[in-house]
Amino acid sequence: MSTPQYIRELRRSIGTQRLLLPGVTAIVFDEHGRVLLGRRADTGRWSVVGGIVEPGEQPALTAVREVEEETAVRCVAERVVLVEMLEPVTYPNGDVCQFLDTTFRCRATGGEARVNDAESLEVGWFAADALPPLEPFALRRIELARGAGPTWFAPAGL
Repeated sequence: MSTPQYIRELRRSIGTQRLLLPGVTAIVFDEHGRVLLGRRADTGRWSVVGGIVEPGEQPALTAVREVEEETAVRCVAERVVLVEMLEPVTYPNGDVCQFLDTTFRCRATGGEARVNDAESLEVGWFAADALPPLEPFALRRIELARGAGPTWFAPAGL
């Protein structure tokens, strides 16, 4: 994902120290129950769509925006399936970020899946039994989004 301007401005003041950021993940299903994935330009691996919440933006709208920006698919966020603080990440330039991820189950409403920006090499719909190799991060979120259970979060004290 490209770094938003407001984060670049913050980095000028705080340097590389840890920055807590709100992030979203969108698990998008089509009418056939297939999940939308993109092969990331930065790692070459298949993953789910995600991004950083902009100042003043509602997280569900961030999920919808990121899906359309990256894949040209229009969607609606149906429900929250996961809220989780991720482990800190250190980028090659030394910047440290820690994301509070809110994962949304989304339903596709239009558009044709295609590479729509420089963040993806490929984009496609995949049946649950025919997923490409995915990191545990993506697999867990897809599994939670496929279920009908309540939002998952880590209880206090864990």
